[in-house]
Amino acid sequence: MIYPVMLAGGTGSRLWPLSRQLNPKQFLKLTDPKWSMLQSTVVRLNGLPVQPPLIICNEEHRFIAAEQMRQAGFQGAHIILEPCGRNTAPAIALAALQLQKARQQGEEDPVMLVLAADHLIQNVTAFQRCVQQAGTLAQADKLVTFGITPTHPETGYGYICHGDPINECGHTVKAFVEKPDVETAKSYLESGNYLWNSGMFMFRAGRYLEELGKHRPDILAACEAAMENVSQDFDFTRIDEARFAECANESVDYAVMEKTDAAAVVALDAGWSDIGSWSALWEVSPKDSHGNSTSGDVMTLDTHNTLVRADSRLLATLGVDDLVIIETKDAVLVAHKDKVQDVKKLVAQLQANGRHEHLNHREVYRPWGLYDSIDNGERYQVKRITVKPGAKLSVQMHHHRAEHWVVVSGTAKVTNGEKTYLVTENQSTYIPVGQVHSLENPGVINLELIEVQSGSYLGEDDIVRYEDKYGRT
Repeated sequence: MIYPVMLAGGTGSRLWPLSRQLNPKQFLKLTDPKWSMLQSTVVRLNGLPVQPPLIICNEEHRFIAAEQMRQAGFQGAHIILEPCGRNTAPAIALAALQLQKARQQGEEDPVMLVLAADHLIQNVTAFQRCVQQAGTLAQADKLVTFGITPTHPETGYGYICHGDPINECGHTVKAFVEKPDVETAKSYLESGNYLWNSGMFMFRAGRYLEELGKHRPDILAACEAAMENVSQDFDFTRIDEARFAECANESVDYAVMEKTDAAAVVALDAGWSDIGSWSALWEVSPKDSHGNSTSGDVMTLDTHNTLVRADSRLLATLGVDDLVIIETKDAVLVAHKDKVQDVKKLVAQLQANGRHEHLNHREVYRPWGLYDSIDNGERYQVKRITVKPGAKLSVQMHHHRAEHWVVVSGTAKVTNGEKTYLVTENQSTYIPVGQVHSLENPGVINLELIEVQSGSYLGEDDIVRYEDKYGRT
């Protein structure tokens, strides 16, 4: 059996404004209208002999990760929460330690398939065949990395120089090399001995820990200490924050793969892309006869080789070429395709200016549903709130704001001080400042309501939780 491990950490900024710190690339539907990148990564394993996935993600992304696994039919997914980012070597160590801990007496050392949760693979059949080939090497105690067969002299990826063949599908690793300049990349392509470094791996959990302990015992010790004091919270495993914070920040390439003599590489030619920029998404997306890739309510005229995505309104283009135009409810990006690598500079500027558009969308997901901030002013804010059937917001109180709720659809069960009552469609209720209250959906359809907040301070941190079924404080 194969134990898939999804690395879903990180808060990438290169696909802003669609990607946000609290809703990054791995949770977005970029290449498939049905599935997010994380869901696609799990779904493409269907047909392989795999256990339910183990997901490593940030604490702040836990609910969206769990909900997306539920939507994809993977209720058995296990989620380890990283209290802080420490790169891939520690993240994989946490997964390996968890698998070793869960192993029953007499069971074999589990084979881990480590995948980034935000990569595109277009040829699933070729990918699965490659995984099965790599599994043979992993069972022979090799630490396998997947190298992508290059299609052009790419300067944005690291490379793997392969050595002698081990069997019909794998080679030894001669060297890992950093991102090259154009001329060097051309020489790599011409030699036929170099593959792009995909950041995907396959090995036994115990073998990885053994090699990590040999080359970076400090990382292994910190991860073991962090896993000694874990707590279980629904589908989530919480590790010791203080111990993990002491761990070095290092990639698995630097910590293990470049040092071990057990490394092997298997070439993967399956339409892979890391979707590392808007231009990369344009390259792999379907296009019209003018080279345009469009999504949403889009009209184009005299437009060529352009990526256009509309989230909430009509977006029309006229007489433009080689652009990226991305519209969301609260931000619009217009960039030349040659400049998209600098999008992260815009995000850094937003952060430096104290703005919030890099953090989250106007539409914010919560474990009980979502809310959309429709309008706001100096002393008021209007939200459209959706509560899933059976879900309940925390029992809470606000020091600085009152709330007026108008039910648009469904039925709300409201606790307002000492009273509990139902509010149905076209009815409303008022929550005074300082009143302990809660909101619940007792029905079988979504509860939709409009919330009008008013007061001297309307921040999300003006909340005192007395009781919460999702473990929040």
